[in-house]
Amino acid sequence: MSDALPPSWRDALGPVLVTPEARRLGGWLKAEEQSGKLVFPPRGQRLAALAATPPEAVRVVILGQDPYHGPGQAMGLSFSVPRGAAVPPSLANIYKELESDLGLPRPGHGDLSGWARQGVLLLNATLTVEAHKAASHAGKGWEAVTDACVQAVAQGGAPCVFILWGSHAQAKAARVPEIEDGGRHLVIRSPHPSPLSAYRGFFGSRPFSRANAFLEQHGRGTIDWRI
Repeated sequence: MSDALPPSWRDALGPVLVTPEARRLGGWLKAEEQSGKLVFPPRGQRLAALAATPPEAVRVVILGQDPYHGPGQAMGLSFSVPRGAAVPPSLANIYKELESDLGLPRPGHGDLSGWARQGVLLLNATLTVEAHKAASHAGKGWEAVTDACVQAVAQGGAPCVFILWGSHAQAKAARVPEIEDGGRHLVIRSPHPSPLSAYRGFFGSRPFSRANAFLEQHGRGTIDWRI
């Protein structure tokens, strides 16, 4: 785990990153790479979501499973790919729902950095993956780090929206005081947008309009979801 922790997240994550578990994760990642395995995203991009969206700026958290595992795809923001890369199937389904929900045209690229700059924390439950092996780094220690990210936002003073796509993301819900249970945050759960599960309830879940309605109701403006 060689990426530098963004200063804005130091209070929330500093204590986690010095634990034995985090040190084991760092050593394990180094050993994996030294053995010749390809790990995505590349070094320098693994904490990109945190660098792009400081905790005090977060209005929405979009939480997925783990990074894309194909070359040239993962860039440290969940579901996002660099300009010039083909739009992956999960992101294509997100764009379909965006069009259905808000009437926005489907973009020709997959770079979601504009969302991150508006306070959308694009986080995965696991922040690295071995090439061509989905979920290969699950259970290796990243979960404690991303738990701390979610908890830091949930314990902040302002109401936020947590959009949890898939079972790995929904496992974080226990750390969020939901408005339905007397808390202050909106939690939107649905299946993952992958082609295997999108038709089981992701399509038609209207996360974008629901998030904006909640933010506006609580005086936090809205997200411009155009890409």
